[in-house]
Amino acid sequence: MTSSFTRKDIVMAIAKAVPGKTLLTPTDHTLIMIDHQSQMSFATKSIDAVTLRNNAALVAKAARGFKVSTILTTVAEKSFSGPIFDEIKSVFPEHNVIDRTSMNTWEDERIAVEVNKFGKQKIVLAGLWTSVCIVGPALSAIDQGFEVYVIADACGDVSTEAHEMAMQRMIQLGARPMTSLQYLLELQRDWARTETYDETVKTSIANGGSYGLGLIYAKTMFGASEGH
Repeated sequence: MTSSFTRKDIVMAIAKAVPGKTLLTPTDHTLIMIDHQSQMSFATKSIDAVTLRNNAALVAKAARGFKVSTILTTVAEKSFSGPIFDEIKSVFPEHNVIDRTSMNTWEDERIAVEVNKFGKQKIVLAGLWTSVCIVGPALSAIDQGFEVYVIADACGDVSTEAHEMAMQRMIQLGARPMTSLQYLLELQRDWARTETYDETVKTSIANGGSYGLGLIYAKTMFGASEGH
C-alpha cells in the first residue's frame, strides 16, 4: 500500500527572527526565592554552600537588574531556620520577606496574593530543599495552570539523589529546568540591549564563575566587549 501524502500535504516550518515563547523575558514571570536560610543550608549536600550562595546572589542580582517581579520567603526564620542569605537580602534591602510555617510556599495565602497581584503566567523557583520546598509550589502551580521553571543550581537538598529525584519529578509534570547563569543571560539575550548591558556584565564577572573570568580576561587583555 502506497502513501497518498504529497509535498503539498506537509506544512513546512518557516524561520522567523523572533524568540521562542518558552524563553523568559523580564516582564513575563514572577521569581520566588524560597528558604535560602542557614539551617536549611547546613543539611544541604547536593551542592556546596559557597556555590549555592553565589548562585543565589546571581539570581537575585539578575532579578533586580531586570526589574523582575520577585517574592522572597522564609520558613520559621525566628524560631529555627535563621534569616535569608545576606547575598539575597543585600540585593533587596527594602524587600518584604514573607515568613511562613508551611513547607509548601504555595499554601500560604500571602504568597497567592502576591502572585495574583503580579499577574504573571510563568513562575520561576529557586530554594531549599528541592524535594520539599520547591516540589510543593512547583507541582501546585502547575496544577493550577502556571508554567513553572526551576533554577536547579540555586536549589539544593540533603543528598544528590534527593535533589535529582525532585528535579525529575517536576520535569515529568512539565517544569522546565535551568541554571542561574542561564537565567541571567536569557533575560539579557541580546548584547545590544544597552540599558541592562553593564549590569549583566557586572553580575557575570562577580558571580558567573569561569564565564566571568573570561569576561575579565577579554576586557583586560583586549578591551573587548560582548556585542561590540
